[in-house]
Amino acid sequence: MRIALYPGTFDPVTLGHIDIMRRAARLTDRLVIGVAINRDKGPMFDLEERVAMIEAEAAKLSAETGTEFVVHPFENLLIDCARDVGAQIIVRGLRAVADFEYEFQMVGMNRALDDEVETVFLMAEARYQAIASKLVKEIARLGGDITKFVSPAVAEALTGKLGR
Repeated sequence: MRIALYPGTFDPVTLGHIDIMRRAARLTDRLVIGVAINRDKGPMFDLEERVAMIEAEAAKLSAETGTEFVVHPFENLLIDCARDVGAQIIVRGLRAVADFEYEFQMVGMNRALDDEVETVFLMAEARYQAIASKLVKEIARLGGDITKFVSPAVAEALTGKLGR
């Protein structure tokens, strides 16, 4: 069984994330969505909320693609998380050249820690390349329309979180 790990904070999960999940599902039998517990980032949504949003989106993708999706919170090294879930592949989404520099360094470090786990980069589809969770939250805070960037359920959760 080919198992891939797609890690992120997903605060909140965007259409860009969902695009990468959909496309990664074509490459694997099981796609583990690793939800990073990163206290330093101070997420807007707590872990349980982020997991619930991703599980709802993953259920739709599983029905669409036939790939098994598993949502797995983690707080350890990414490479250790990959080992924990039996992943042979780490999936990373790229939006722009700026992403590549950081990701290039991460691949080198992960390969030094475990050269049996490969990293695969997927470019976000052009219409999703500008989407970043941080920007979506800012647009929502300022009363802007976020429906082009997140699913209806996530938009509702985000506006609810902001009391709108």
